Amino acid sequence: MAERDFDIFISGGGIAGLVAASAFGTAGFSVLLADPAPAPNVRDGSSADPRSTAFLLPSRNLLEEAGLWSGLVSHATCLNALRVVDTAGWPPEVTGSYRFLPKDLGETTFGWNISNRVVRDEAARRTGNLANVETVYGSGFRSILTRTDRAYVTLTKGRRLRARLVIAADGHGSPVREAVGISATTIRYGQKALTFEARHSTPHQNISTEIYSQGGAFTTVPLPDAAGQPASAIVWMDFGARAQDLAALDGAEFDKEMTVRSSGLFGPMQRRGPVRTWPVITRQAKRMFAERTALVAEAAHVLPPIGAQGLNTSLRDIAVLLDLARKDPGALGSPRQLIRYARARTARISLLVRTVDLVNRACMSSNPGVRSARRVGLAATHGIVPLRRAIMRAGMDGLRSA
Repeated sequence: MAERDFDIFISGGGIAGLVAASAFGTAGFSVLLADPAPAPNVRDGSSADPRSTAFLLPSRNLLEEAGLWSGLVSHATCLNALRVVDTAGWPPEVTGSYRFLPKDLGETTFGWNISNRVVRDEAARRTGNLANVETVYGSGFRSILTRTDRAYVTLTKGRRLRARLVIAADGHGSPVREAVGISATTIRYGQKALTFEARHSTPHQNISTEIYSQGGAFTTVPLPDAAGQPASAIVWMDFGARAQDLAALDGAEFDKEMTVRSSGLFGPMQRRGPVRTWPVITRQAKRMFAERTALVAEAAHVLPPIGAQGLNTSLRDIAVLLDLARKDPGALGSPRQLIRYARARTARISLLVRTVDLVNRACMSSNPGVRSARRVGLAATHGIVPLRRAIMRAGMDGLRSA
């Protein structure tokens, strides 16, 4: 098959890749996105992603620029407060509860929670409507050869193309990252995360809650009511063997364990839909770029699911790369542009990786000394107003600032 020229080749058709294709396509760049998986609209409900994402304020800006927000806002649930709950023992007993409000930052909300399925479908629809964006499913990245002016890419089914910039948005095992010779460091915690949706009797009041206990955090993020009952997206982290045992429980036993793990804060809880299990790791690429290639999202960094930093950080990668490309489209994929991208992101991501790693270790520990330090730290973070505001601002500014 004859080669064809594009401004940008994107490897990976997950949310990050689709948002990148929408954003760069909307900005006027020609884009080809390829993924070895089937197209989103041919997937049946059993394989749908049960997770949701709490899109923080800075991420909305990129979604708007990508032409996606107008199709997502009707599915979004506002996050009007963040609550952190510390517990001890089993059944877990609440030892402290701390609420963080957006008004401390001069805002009315922290962000919006939206089902990953909805976001992926809307992004797939948007890319399908952009004449300068081509999406290829069922044929992913196979190989790359780079030169100073462009990259030559071959897909798994033999198609070849040329691009000025290759964006690796192809996950934590990124084949593009491996092909360009960038290694990554990985931290394993022996944890897994269960992700699913649940109904509960006590309204969530648009508050996202993280409950700390041995094994990791149990996080609830508000969703629209389901069948007249309050509903939330759940991310339940625990040690690997325990998580596997939980995932194997029948509905009634699972619901009982979930209600206990939530410290009864939501009343009786019932699982809604399937449970997916994910390994909890931290991973960071040694470099953010190679010749004519930029790493974004999980190809560059993977974080434990704490504080809604994962996909929001990925979208910030895309936003920074897009801003650089729009300011100097003639330099797309050039060494100076990629160096600027790496300088804007590497230090911030490294700090975020260290911070989330520390928080996760503190959350999962059963050591009495660590638990005591965690309680003291949470109380100080919440009780000292300037410190509380500084930490909240850091969580947002790490995404907002380049």
